Amino acid sequence: MEYRNRTALITGASGGIGEQFARALASRGADLILVARSEDKLVALADELASRHGVRAEVIPADLSIPGAADKVVAEADSRGLRVDVLVNNAGFGTFGYLADADPSRIRDEVQLNVGTLTDFTTTYLKRMADAGTGAIVNIASNAAFQPVPSMAVYAATKAYVLSLSEALWSEGKRKGVRVLAVCPGATDTEFFDVAGDGSAMKSRRTTKQVVDTAFKALDAGKPSVVDGLVNRIGAYGARFAPRRLVLAIAERTVS
Repeated sequence: MEYRNRTALITGASGGIGEQFARALASRGADLILVARSEDKLVALADELASRHGVRAEVIPADLSIPGAADKVVAEADSRGLRVDVLVNNAGFGTFGYLADADPSRIRDEVQLNVGTLTDFTTTYLKRMADAGTGAIVNIASNAAFQPVPSMAVYAATKAYVLSLSEALWSEGKRKGVRVLAVCPGATDTEFFDVAGDGSAMKSRRTTKQVVDTAFKALDAGKPSVVDGLVNRIGAYGARFAPRRLVLAIAERTVS
């Protein structure tokens, strides 16, 4: 896919996988719309990438865990005359611990961000891309999408939704010239586990660059989904066929 003279909107762009996508897309000549809560980080990244690669980099700060936030971002992008050719739905977070002990408001934010806002962005821009006959949507799911995960039950469920939605839209989108890809990273070297409340979890992590490189290869190959890393692919495959009690026991041991 050619990215030069196209515009990519990236959510959760202030760090981690989202930031790496921004860097990779800018290096390919794409203009950027960077979206996250951390305006200072976004501005610094936008200035750096615009200077280094000669691309246009716009910043739209937003708390995407608030219902209706996606519509406001879309309206702001429209008001600036920005057409989105590539959408990267990266923003998301997970909570760690038993659901019975969780803060309900925190769970609502998790579901809204991981599912609601992602779906809002996808619905709006998929229609526009289909009308234009071109475009790409990359939704960041997780290796957790392939099995239930005790102590991260809601997170895994939201990512199963993202995977299922994206693969279905891959089939719908290809008829309209739109590529849709679900990316399923395993443990990655980001702030994710600190936000989830389990900063010590899963010490063996892939880098954000490895994840993004995997995503671009899969997008170029026209795949509906991709799991990053050989070990993660083996785990995802095994989770589909192993007895559920065994899958649950392994998942619980992995995150504990």
